[in-house]
Amino acid sequence: MSGILARAAKGERLSGAEGVRLYHEADLLSLGRAADSARRRMHPEGIVSFVIDRNINYTNICQSACLFCAFHRKPGDPDAYVLSHAQIIRKIKELVDHGGTQVLIQGGLNPKLGIDYFEQLFKKIKSRFNVQIHSLSPAEVVHLGRVEKLTVKDVLTRLKGAGLDSLPGGGAEILVNRVRQMISPRKITMQEWLAVMVTAFEIGLSGTATMMFGSVETPEERVEHMLLVRDVQDKTRGFTAFIPWTYQPGNTELGGKPVPVVEYLRMLALSRLLIDNIRNIQASWVTQGAKVGQLALSFGANDFGGTMLEENVVRAAGTHHRISQSDLVRIIRDAGYIPAQRTTDYRMVRFF
Repeated sequence: MSGILARAAKGERLSGAEGVRLYHEADLLSLGRAADSARRRMHPEGIVSFVIDRNINYTNICQSACLFCAFHRKPGDPDAYVLSHAQIIRKIKELVDHGGTQVLIQGGLNPKLGIDYFEQLFKKIKSRFNVQIHSLSPAEVVHLGRVEKLTVKDVLTRLKGAGLDSLPGGGAEILVNRVRQMISPRKITMQEWLAVMVTAFEIGLSGTATMMFGSVETPEERVEHMLLVRDVQDKTRGFTAFIPWTYQPGNTELGGKPVPVVEYLRMLALSRLLIDNIRNIQASWVTQGAKVGQLALSFGANDFGGTMLEENVVRAAGTHHRISQSDLVRIIRDAGYIPAQRTTDYRMVRFF
């Protein structure tokens, strides 16, 4: 174990078999120390960054109806909704008034919404605000292609022309089709998710990669997921960050138990050691809370994600954490780092 951890801390590439062995055999603190060493080697300046953002869910109507999701609704449900452009613009104005620079627009796979809804919306946003549109997961992109009978490249090209800057990594869950068939059988396959990201990078967009773990997958499948992301990054250099976060079982059809904090920290550290070609690893305070988010900074994370002026999907599963910007700055400083506000593409705009 010590030899594998030492190699990983120095930046040597680990195999999948070594990653699995670390998961099963390495003690948590040794794994964390190695991940912290790797993080400090990649980010010696001692900065922990965050973005001021808002997650706007334009609709909760979704034909995918994933078993792990508590947010989706069917057409006609009393609380089903679609936001108008005017409602979204008001939300973005509030974000900008708070100093925000990133808008994360995601929603359900609503068959009534075509690409015009997003093209017109993105153009309105760009004409009014200086914000980065980090929006629409690969599942939404594929869905729009099916609705409009367009290729993925055509969809992404049109959306980029309207103002889309980057893609969030939502909908990745675990990039193993066995798992996807069990928890989201109507959503896109692993191959489709990866193909959307590769295509986005080819036309000049960037993106993030996520991993939702703790549902039905094995540790070996988590490692397989991370290696797939690493392979795409080797070829494209398009991912700006990797964000592992835990499945939230509350109010879901799938059910189950919450992932323990020690398991979250183990996977966070392992992701820093395995994914050696993505510079930024985000702490998921939205699912873990502020105290665990702070602890994550000693287990490989160098970024605190967003301030999340609004968040609805995790909250629908019964998990609700909020952090003010001042508290976030204090949490980072108390952990011994320099807090910095960043843009979506990790340009630093303000130090605290």
